[in-house]
Amino acid sequence: MDRAGLFSIGTIGKMFHLSVSSLRHYEAIGLLTPEYIDPESGYRYYSTRQFEVLNTIRYLRALDMPLQEISDFMENRDVERMEEKLLLQKQAVIEKQKRLKCIEQKIDNRLRQIADAKESVFDVVKLVQKKACRIVWVKDSLKIQEVLDIEEPLKKLEQQQAEALIFLGKVGVGISKEHLIDRNFGQYDGVFLMLDEEDTFSGDTDVLPEMLCVSIRFHGGHMEAAEQYGKLMDYVEEHKLTVNGFSREITMIDYGLTNDTEKFVTEISIPVTSRYKGGMKYAF
Repeated sequence: MDRAGLFSIGTIGKMFHLSVSSLRHYEAIGLLTPEYIDPESGYRYYSTRQFEVLNTIRYLRALDMPLQEISDFMENRDVERMEEKLLLQKQAVIEKQKRLKCIEQKIDNRLRQIADAKESVFDVVKLVQKKACRIVWVKDSLKIQEVLDIEEPLKKLEQQQAEALIFLGKVGVGISKEHLIDRNFGQYDGVFLMLDEEDTFSGDTDVLPEMLCVSIRFHGGHMEAAEQYGKLMDYVEEHKLTVNGFSREITMIDYGLTNDTEKFVTEISIPVTSRYKGGMKYAF
């Protein structure tokens, strides 16, 4: 065959800024068949009449249109068909923008959490106002003897979700009001997931109202928390406060961020009210 006016696959790739592997893939799915294939060498050649097709493919790919949709259009080329494809692709782009915005917000949240943890004042009990938040209860009770003890209930919950839990909120554990007052810090009475505002969760969630808390941050994780609970309850008694619900114990920096256990940061907060001043009542 006379190859005048034909272009090799490498030349076409350079002309249209496409890789040879992409052109071979287009051929494999029937989107763009070479004008001529040398039976001896297997080399692929393309003609100028295929330039318009290549330009259309490049244009639609630049719009992130799936190859299957492009192939469907090329088989049924029509103005109305193109309009329909573009409208559908526009909606797909809008949905992707929403997902990317959610990811951006999650990244910003995590950056703020890390910055907050790094700026912590450690081993000092403080009285703080905790903002309202949305949580998911994972398990009623749990005794943490090693790091992996908290993973089992989370994995069970994750199986029910379309979005991986690892990308959702912060994991927390809590001790009941009764056990806090009795200074029984050996077992947790609740495991929960604290969700960010943009999180979508399939299932029941609870909203914790804004509440006054005694709070402490320390280097370490759940297994080192018992001593810190003692400090918090000493503060509660010394300042004549009343425990008003479950504790919130959350690791702000743990194995998910670093292998250096000396950099671990955990915060414990216990909701309280004044015994004598008749202040606002908070519930957990």
